[in-house]
Amino acid sequence: MSPSRPTSRRVAIDALVRIDQGGAYANLVLAGMLDQARLSSEDRRFTTELVYGTTRMRRACDAAIEPYILGALDPPTRAALRLGAYQLLFLRTPPHAAVSATVDAVGRKTSGLVNAVLRRLAARPPTWPDVATRLSYPDWIFDRLCLDLGPEVAVAALEVMNQPPPVTERGDGYIQDLASQWVAAALEATDRERVLDVCAAPGGKATALAAGRATSSSAVVAADLRGSRALLLRRNVERLRSNVAVLRADGAQLPFRDGSFDRVLVDAPCSGLGALRRRPDARWRIEPDAIERLATLQRRLVDEAVRVLAPGAMLVYSVCTLSVLESTGVDDHLASVHPELVPAAPMEGPWIASGRGWLLLPQAAGTDGMYVLRLRRP
Repeated sequence: MSPSRPTSRRVAIDALVRIDQGGAYANLVLAGMLDQARLSSEDRRFTTELVYGTTRMRRACDAAIEPYILGALDPPTRAALRLGAYQLLFLRTPPHAAVSATVDAVGRKTSGLVNAVLRRLAARPPTWPDVATRLSYPDWIFDRLCLDLGPEVAVAALEVMNQPPPVTERGDGYIQDLASQWVAAALEATDRERVLDVCAAPGGKATALAAGRATSSSAVVAADLRGSRALLLRRNVERLRSNVAVLRADGAQLPFRDGSFDRVLVDAPCSGLGALRRRPDARWRIEPDAIERLATLQRRLVDEAVRVLAPGAMLVYSVCTLSVLESTGVDDHLASVHPELVPAAPMEGPWIASGRGWLLLPQAAGTDGMYVLRLRRP
């Protein structure tokens, strides 16, 4: 390799600084940096693992190196130490390789400190102060899921969400987690039924709903509020040549008459506490009070979805989170405000009953965590 070409660890350290200090999203910043670095395919995959893994396990890495730190650290040095700790503790990289390669990736000014700290960490693995630190989640996420799911189930879910997600490709080439594919299938939409996907971007579920529909049949209607997301939705629909009609619309104020659709999907904006493995920095971004705000929005969305349900139509509400407030809490609202709606047939497969809805735990099938509620208007 040319001396001027950056190494995987050098790119990873730079990316970690931009994520931690600049607020950059891990997937967006890394994609651009990888394109500029001209790394091999193998090195690109390794760099991605380093950045995503170190970002997920940031709290644990900080706890592991903290006993050996005597003063303040500048962002590149802290990023390098986190990177080294991740390799030693979670990738199980041989100590010599992890330490020496990480030291080589930093400047001379901090190489001595990085070398000393990582060597001491390699010789003496950490003792974790608590489970939340070991699993590297904010206390509030750990406490919330333990309360909502029970400690044993919550810890198992959190452990799975520390693993890189598998890549699942549909027959049309679209990359989509199996849980999301199962949500689309839960609508059981037939070819001629009028289908609405209320919060559709980036378009995975809408295009799955349209798969196999004849071009002469009525299109799936896919809406999203934000212009940038509606544009992304449109691009995916065009790329897949899918029979989906795209529009920009507020899901809480739909531009349709009462009773316009036979199937309505509300895959609502949520905290994402069931899909944290797919978004390595999400656990550090979301705030505890966001769940209440999101639940308020979710209730507005389902109320409007009920309005456009035709007689005999089905509403499917889904969220990729495991919190009670965003799942059965929304169903409690529906049961109170719209008592005419009745549960549809049970979900099949690894789903477990959760009130009138169904919960898919990450550990059940190696998918994202998901909640689905299916109701019919008589």
